[in-house]
Amino acid sequence: MSDIAVVWVALGTPTAPTPGAVRPFLREFLSDRRIVNMPAGLWRAILELFILPRRAKVSAGKYASIWGDDGSPLLAITRRQVAALADDLAGRGLDVRVEWAVRYGRRSIGDVLTQLHADGVRRVLVVPAYPQYSATTVGSVYDAVARYMMGVTDQMELRLVRSFYTNQRYIEALATRVESAWDQWGRPDFTAGDVLLASYHGVPVAVAADGDPYPDECLATTQALRARLGLDDVQCRMTYQSKFGPAAWLTPATIDTVGELGAAGVRRIDVVCPGFAADCLETLEEIGLLNRKRFEVATGRGGVFNRVDCLNDQPAFIEALSEVVRQGLAGWCDDAG
Repeated sequence: MSDIAVVWVALGTPTAPTPGAVRPFLREFLSDRRIVNMPAGLWRAILELFILPRRAKVSAGKYASIWGDDGSPLLAITRRQVAALADDLAGRGLDVRVEWAVRYGRRSIGDVLTQLHADGVRRVLVVPAYPQYSATTVGSVYDAVARYMMGVTDQMELRLVRSFYTNQRYIEALATRVESAWDQWGRPDFTAGDVLLASYHGVPVAVAADGDPYPDECLATTQALRARLGLDDVQCRMTYQSKFGPAAWLTPATIDTVGELGAAGVRRIDVVCPGFAADCLETLEEIGLLNRKRFEVATGRGGVFNRVDCLNDQPAFIEALSEVVRQGLAGWCDDAG
């Protein structure tokens, strides 16, 4: 067995679409200081007394609306991504073990690294499933890796991928996803005002003001996608979704933008989510259901709203991911790079 492993780290998901399963998942997620940076004692009281009792039930209903026969869409897709990546690397002659972990929920980063160590793995490349860096996502993965390392005597050699927001194969995979959707739906009539939205998960304004490069990396991805598709910043607009709590978040908000465009007479919106490597609650429910409803109401049910599937396990993205991984493995594997 190889002593080299790649760990693809997704956000995570509850084990079931029920309040009882959602509650511990939300508790872990919202207890991360990278997500909510408040005095621990005060935030714990707010979380347990006010947020979890209500939000667990509401979130469970949202998860239930997207849950499939194979469970959580995020985990089902993550497993397929890892299997496809393993096949790609093996086909290139690389003797590398490929595993997946989640930042929140079962199959944690620490558990996976512990098992790899027990199996004799001593070199690990950790790849967060976030094309754009943010302290709230990639930074949190790094924190979890560091906590594991602090508790180990016989430490492994670790490498961590920071981001791949303008990787050419990644941009090509995004463009291919959009163009494949247009082959199915027909290309938007941009001369008539149709719009492609590139919607990213938002972060608080304070996080960006503190030096987080996330907005710049999202913009760089959007500009590269526009160039590849031959669109300008009116035809392809950039927005942020998934606002949580009362603090100011990055704008423009996706949900506000679709309502404003619909009220202004735009008849078709296509939405692609470049920051999400796999379809999940934020893309399937928030974009596919909630934002769709907002646009339809704004247009008097006369508009067309299309959600472009995320990168998932489409071959073009697996090629991009393989390139990112092989670059990270350079020097460890003879044929990597």
